[in-house]
Amino acid sequence: MGSAWLSGINLYATVVTLGLLQRFHLVQLPGGLDVLENWWIVGLAGLLYIVEFAADKIPAVDSIWDAIHTFIRIPAGAVMAASAFAHFDPSVRLIALLAGGGVALSSHGTKAATRPPPSFSNIALSLVEDIIAVSASFLMAFHPVVVLVIVGIFLVFAVWFAGRIMRALRRLFRPRVRSAGSP
Repeated sequence: MGSAWLSGINLYATVVTLGLLQRFHLVQLPGGLDVLENWWIVGLAGLLYIVEFAADKIPAVDSIWDAIHTFIRIPAGAVMAASAFAHFDPSVRLIALLAGGGVALSSHGTKAATRPPPSFSNIALSLVEDIIAVSASFLMAFHPVVVLVIVGIFLVFAVWFAGRIMRALRRLFRPRVRSAGSP
């Protein structure tokens, strides 16, 4: 679930970090995630990370990039979660796929919802996201239970935050009651 959560934040930094950790035999990734060690996967993810790094620093371009990546990060998070359970029963893999997609959606959605309108403050937010993706990937590789707790706390926050957004939208679009004497 950690790789799915990080995929929603910064997919390419997560893939590069996990791939290099596996490649240099610093960790043994579970299930089918060991495929991330292939140089062509690390290289392609690294190239895409460089593009994302630049795109995230340009106001308006970062919003377009994130909108497009809604259709990339969420399925990738689902696949990464399912791949971690590659040696399990197919029903377990399916549950991991669905849960991983939900976790990736929650992190990507929270990331998108908390971003201010395109501005130069997004540069700082983007750098923080990059740091979170790389450092949490290391943490996940060496202390997976800690990351699982962090993901759990994040999911509670995401549900709370989504509820606040829904209440605000209902108030915004609630029909206004007119007084009896008003035209």
